Amino acid sequence: MSVGIDDISFYSSGMFLPLATLAEHNGEDPDKYRIGIGQNRMGVPAQDEDIVTLAANAARPLINDENREKITTVLFATESSIDQSKAAGVYVQRLLGLGSNCRVVELKQACYSATAALQMACGLVARKPSVQVLIVASDIARYGFDTPGEATQGCGAVAFIVKAEPRLLSVHAENGCYSEDVMDFWRPNYMDTALVDGKYSTIIYLKALRQSWKNYQEAGGLSFGELSRFCYHLPFTKMGEKAHRKLAVTNGETMDEARLEQQIGAGLHYNRQIGNSYSASLYIGLVSLLENDAEDLSGKHIGLFSYGSGCVGEFFSATVQPGYKTFSRRAAHIDMLETRQELDYEGYASLFSHTSPKDGGEHYFAEEAAGHFRLAGIHDHKRIYTEVGE
Repeated sequence: MSVGIDDISFYSSGMFLPLATLAEHNGEDPDKYRIGIGQNRMGVPAQDEDIVTLAANAARPLINDENREKITTVLFATESSIDQSKAAGVYVQRLLGLGSNCRVVELKQACYSATAALQMACGLVARKPSVQVLIVASDIARYGFDTPGEATQGCGAVAFIVKAEPRLLSVHAENGCYSEDVMDFWRPNYMDTALVDGKYSTIIYLKALRQSWKNYQEAGGLSFGELSRFCYHLPFTKMGEKAHRKLAVTNGETMDEARLEQQIGAGLHYNRQIGNSYSASLYIGLVSLLENDAEDLSGKHIGLFSYGSGCVGEFFSATVQPGYKTFSRRAAHIDMLETRQELDYEGYASLFSHTSPKDGGEHYFAEEAAGHFRLAGIHDHKRIYTEVGE
């Protein structure tokens, strides 16, 4: 019996800032962002969008009358948590009308936790093949004005269903992990933006890649040559290119531009348009690969590297299932990206200056969200989520 990803969808905010606009404001060459880090746009959430609305909008296309009662677990991965106690997935469970006989858990480890959720879900389904697990990863990346990380901000959510005999990807049992207590990126409870040592974080990312790959090989994983495509955690798309070149060198392989494009290029398209989505970025890259690679990948093996600062890394692999293109949501994803509202710098600055109120007062937000769900307000310390137009 194979277990893996049966369906997948992603969502970003209804607004974006072109990085050329940010470059112009900062008096910089736009190629610093377009070529230097490989980014074109960043998603910017409206006042009535947060990780719950992004997640619910990502997951909504996956839920139907056939699977609603079969989903027995919801795993919500994020590092942008809205509550120190209540799992954000409980809101999503209600908004999607999922059954009440359902466990809901929130998972955190920087950008890595969606992969922990995937491995947990595979175990649950292997134990009881009749059940399905909904995984949602949702984050808003914030670093602050005029910081080195400003151009790598963004937001997004990805949702996928794990079940037996999946239609998209069969996840292999072999995996390799690496963890180390380092301070390359972290966000204390009293801060709205992260603390990051960018150069050090890149060094640790690549170290975790090498070590988790080594552990994956020791576990009996596929060789570099047996993997047809690769997906990486993408704080910015250039990081994926850097990582793949490093992995190739580690395996004694050469990596020219044509081979690099073939093996990872299709997986970079969507992240260039939405920016960093933390825990969702690897899997939005996976969606991009499956939907944009010109070749039929049926039967091909994909290598995936998940990284979360602090740090935890994991390398694992999966096989693309025959007929996977039949279930593509590419048209909907392209439409979502192309119909977003473009912001000027002043509009971006205004939205970025908005943070979730912490005064315990009454707050109601103008209807700006482009998706089906929105954060209508905060009342009596409770977040109020509604459908757009209510």
